[in-house]
Amino acid sequence: MKESDFDPAHFDPRDPNPWLALKLDFSLPIDVDAKAALLRGNASWSRRWMFNIVRVPIFVFFLFVKLVRATSPHRPNLNDALHRLIHWGLRNFASRDANLLIMRHFHIGTEILGFIKANAGVPDIETVPLRPHTLKDLENNVFLQHDLNVYNFIIQLNLGLRRQGRDLAPVAKPDFSMITDGPFPIELKEDGWLNFADVQTAIEAYTPLYALFLPRADFIRASNSLQLDETIAIYLAKLLATDYHLSFVENHHPMVQLSTMQAGYRLMMHGLDCEALHGWLRSMKRAQAAGGTVFGVHGWA
Repeated sequence: MKESDFDPAHFDPRDPNPWLALKLDFSLPIDVDAKAALLRGNASWSRRWMFNIVRVPIFVFFLFVKLVRATSPHRPNLNDALHRLIHWGLRNFASRDANLLIMRHFHIGTEILGFIKANAGVPDIETVPLRPHTLKDLENNVFLQHDLNVYNFIIQLNLGLRRQGRDLAPVAKPDFSMITDGPFPIELKEDGWLNFADVQTAIEAYTPLYALFLPRADFIRASNSLQLDETIAIYLAKLLATDYHLSFVENHHPMVQLSTMQAGYRLMMHGLDCEALHGWLRSMKRAQAAGGTVFGVHGWA
């Protein structure tokens, strides 16, 4: 796809460009740069051809990994090697757009959890902020810690609420100070001739490696955490007195667990869910700064 495909000047009603339609559509409040990176990846030859070619051997490899884990649920446990391998693969084969979306995800997750903590009135929540600036930073246990953060946050939040004998409630003037309204401080090199893989192809490739290098319990926990997007969105709905954003969250029903074989696709949807939720919070931050109403929340000046 060429950059000119995003140019409205090239709009032809007899042959409308689907990428232009998606670029102009803002039904999902996604960051402009993130959306452009995702659309370029979707239109790339990697996503259109390579993704479909590699899915078959990846599926077979995944079945092999599941058999290994059925007989050896605890070994191997190579977390450090996994993170080094992910860094190496992303640096050498993933496109700059793919790496941008992956790096953004950890900043976004940190800020969404930070928003809930700041407005929930439960101070005793401890998670590890994840703010990778370079691909090398991903080696610092970032992927596994991301999953641990979500579960630890939910457990500590609900224990704190139970001790206080209450549920989350709308906040008169939400604190959006932790929500970044602009680009994250991420440093990425330009693409080399081998940096071809789009983000979905990269995710499909490393998902079975995640299952092979980590104990079975860690991988299952990571896979099931994807369905917690709805849980986090419900927390936001309670704090903001609006459920509008629940309409665009796709990972649902964490108490009805899905097959780990679907983890690659659900991980893509997890990334989209988080981008949209963060964009929604960013929109409300701008509304508050402009002196307007934060949607369902009233009563603040």
